[in-house]
This record gives sequence, structure tokens and C-alpha cells, in this order.
Amino acid sequence: MLSSIVGFNLKKAVNAVDWRLLLFLLLFLDVKLAVKIAAIILIYALRFDFKFGFSFKNSRLPLFYLLIMLIPFVSLVFTGGYSNPDYLIVFFTGLGFWLLCILAVHQVKLAVENDDPEIIHRTILAFFVINAIISFGNYGAIVWETHAINPYRYQGQHQKYFIGTGDYIRGLTFDTSTTNAVLNAAGVIYFMIRKNNPMVLICMIVLLFTGSNFTNMALFFVLALLFIFNSSRDQKSLIMVCVMLLVVFMAQVSPQNDKYALNTISLAFHPPVPRTNISNVRVVCGSSPNQEETRQQIAKNYLDSISRLKITKTAAIPFALASLPRTSNGRIFIDTPKIHTAAYQSVADTTTGQHVLLDFIAAHKAQLPLSSVKIYRPGKPGKVISFLQTADFLVHNPVKLIAGAGMGNFSSKLAFRVTSFGFAGGYPTKHTYINNNFLSNHLDVYLNFFSKRAGFHSLINSPNSVYDQLLSEYGLAGLAAFAIFYVWFFARHTKGFGYGLPLLLLLLMIFFTDYWFEQLSVVVFFELLFFLNIREIKNNTQPIYAS
Repeated sequence: MLSSIVGFNLKKAVNAVDWRLLLFLLLFLDVKLAVKIAAIILIYALRFDFKFGFSFKNSRLPLFYLLIMLIPFVSLVFTGGYSNPDYLIVFFTGLGFWLLCILAVHQVKLAVENDDPEIIHRTILAFFVINAIISFGNYGAIVWETHAINPYRYQGQHQKYFIGTGDYIRGLTFDTSTTNAVLNAAGVIYFMIRKNNPMVLICMIVLLFTGSNFTNMALFFVLALLFIFNSSRDQKSLIMVCVMLLVVFMAQVSPQNDKYALNTISLAFHPPVPRTNISNVRVVCGSSPNQEETRQQIAKNYLDSISRLKITKTAAIPFALASLPRTSNGRIFIDTPKIHTAAYQSVADTTTGQHVLLDFIAAHKAQLPLSSVKIYRPGKPGKVISFLQTADFLVHNPVKLIAGAGMGNFSSKLAFRVTSFGFAGGYPTKHTYINNNFLSNHLDVYLNFFSKRAGFHSLINSPNSVYDQLLSEYGLAGLAAFAIFYVWFFARHTKGFGYGLPLLLLLLMIFFTDYWFEQLSVVVFFELLFFLNIREIKNNTQPIYAS
């Protein structure tokens, strides 16, 4: 009797989710490329099917993926890249990334076609629960290490955490915290439409823990539209709760992140005017000091400093007790550490990775107009500079306007990977490839900001963007293929209100931040949600979300 009950419950639990799909998502979203490839091999071994169903009319999968693999052959011929053996390796590596995209989207489509929608929903729920557990585990590990309940204010260990605490909340993907942030932003919208309030709050908290300012802004833009156009009274209340959580986090948990976000926005729209350095040598109004006057002032400053040092030494002993901190009652106490002293500030030493970048800059000064300048002059953010570079490149190279500069030749994760610097994945050094157009444009922007201290290593200074990649490396043909055969493919099928359109809008904004197709992570998860929403609409099983 008991064994039959246990067996029944176990069978029910096993059938509650699609374990093949869940395992695939857990592995494919992992940061390691080898794990992603293993996930593809495993899922096709478990569900062997290669009927992709591409067509210009009623295509089963977005035709964009097929077209984006064909367009580069045009630029390969016109640029003569076929004559360079190293570039041919780059070219076929790029095709391999797009092939992985097709294989992945085909499997999530199969899952949606073959499973009951409720099984898919429970699988997605299981995915977010696992991710939340690991994310909270990340936070707990930081608290254990720092002994600080709020590490976002902790300035010990040379500010290893502090404002950058969110960078360590990576979740189950072990990728950048931005990946975790994007997944949970999608979870907030998905669960809000599905009326799963506890999961909305869990995803919102994990999102805030990652400290991703742009993802927060993108999410709240979508939530604002939902609040205005399509939400019930309960959902409006939940949206307001999410807003309150954000306000509390920015004001109380991580106030320095609030200041950083405001400063970043200010610099993006109002870059400061570079100022010349003013010497502390006294200058007579209307004239400049000559060499002799400058020497005299330096000598005077030196003698004055020596004199002050002698006075300090002789007065140190008599006044030692008087200089100790005291309470209002005159009692001596041990003062709190001065957190703004050097011992509590970020380590300013140049890292090994930065040394690699600096050595490269030194060897290619003539081709790096931005990063080769020793004195940094504040100006436009790197993201803005990158788009301007792409526009300028296409204006001066109209022949590449249609099909672009070619894969790995201007703006892509592939272009960064094949530099063999190691910051976009491993690549054999003997086959290193850096196109001159990439070198003097987007690589120069990256070097200009990421060879400097950590404060410059911001998303706003990164040249990474799906739109920049499509326009520069695939031209207008690539951008049109994306708009017609990807965006419209999902938009036209998700008519009516549901989680499909809000998630599509969120994804389109997120595409400004990185080369997400080449990341082989969040895009396939969004596509799973899109296909699921489309099936619900077609079967008329989608619930009524707004009252």
C-alpha cells in the first residue's frame, strides 16, 4: 500500500515537469561553451529530430537564423576573406555559433509542440526556483565571507564587494550577473502575467541583488506600459510593490549604486568639458612664471615642508594624549576605522589582464586613436562612441552597407574572442586574427576604457550590442532580416495581450547591452516563452490576465 503510494507520487513528480527540457536549460545556459555543446549533444540524443521546417511562408522557426548564416558569404567574396586561412577559421567559427542557435531554438520548439503547456510552465517554474536558490546561495557566501549582512555597504577587503557586490550574484548560469538579471527581469513579467505573486517577488529580489541598473530601467519601462494599458487592480498593486522594492534597495541597501547610476546617466547625456591641469605653483595675475621663479617656488615649498615636519616631531610627545579622540565627558575611546583612507579603497594596482591590454596598446599606438592617448579626457560613453564609429565606417565604405564588413571584422563577441586576449573565451594564439576595421574602432573603444581602473569597466562603456553587430558585420541586409524574420516572426504570432509582447519588448531593449545571440544563453529562454505563449493563443487556452 505504502509502496504504491510512494510510487504514484514519484511518478507524478517525474511527469510534472519536462526533465529533458529542464536539464537542457540548466546546461545550455551555463557560461562554458563546452557545457553548451554537451547540452546540445545530450538533448539531441534524448530527442533526435532535425526537421527544422524553414520556409518563407509559415516558417516553423525564425528564418532569420538561416539568412544570417547566408549573408556573410557575400561579404566573404567581396572582401577577399577566403584567401586568408586565419580568417576562414574565424568565418566557420562564426557559422558554428549561429548553428548552435538553430539547434537550441529547434529543441525548445519541439518541447512546446510535444508537451502539455502546463508541464512547460512547471518546468519554467522549477528553473527559476533553482536559479533563486543558487543566487541566494551566492549572497549567503558573500555574507559569510564578509560577516556583513549588507555587503553592498561593506568597504573592507579593498572594496572587493561594496558597489560591485551584484557582480557576484551569478545564479545557475555562472555567467555575468547581467545574464542573471535579464533572466529574472523576464521572470518578473512572466510570473506577473501568470499571477504567481510569490515568484514575482522572488525574481524581483534576485534582480535587485545583481545590481544591474540598465536591466532595472528596461524592466520598469515595460511594467509602466503594463500598468497603463493591460493590468488588473492586483497586478497594478504588485507593480507598485516592485517599484517600492527598487526604491528601498537604491536608497537604503546600496545608495552608492544610486549615485553611480545617476552619474552614469549624466555623463551619457552631458559629458564634461575637459579641463587643463592647473599647477599649484602660484602664478601672478596676467603673467606666467619663468623657469627661475618656478624653481624658487619649489624650493620654498620644500623648505616649508621640512620646517613643518620638525615642529610635528618635537610636539608629538607632549600633545600625544591631547590628540586622542574623547567623548563629551572627556573619556578616551578607540575611534572607528577611516573607511575613506587608502586601506579601505579599491586596489589601484594594474591587473594581469590590464597589463596585456596596455602592452597591446603600446605596440599598436598608430592604429589606436583613443586608447593610445595617455591622459584620459572625459567625453562620450563608449557605447555612444561605438555607434558613431559604425555609422562613420558605413558612410565611408558604402560598398559594405548592404552585407557589412563580415563576421568577426567589426563588432561581435567573435571579433573579441579571436584576438586571443582571453576575455571573450579561449582561442588558439597561433590563429589570432584582428581586422584593421575592428582594431581602430570597437577594439580601440574597449581598450580605452577597460585598460583603466575598474570604475571605467561599465556596461555604458562597452561597445557590445546586437544592433551594432548586425549593422556593422551583416549590413542593412542583416538588420532587415532581424526586423522582418525575427522580431516580426514573434510579434505577429503574439497578437493580443499576454507575456509574449512584453517579453519581446524587454528583449529588444536588452539587445543594446551585449552580443546576446553569441552568448548562447538568455535568447533561447526568451524564445521558449515566446513559443509557449503563441501555442496558448492558438489553442485559446491563454487565461484572461486583466480584469
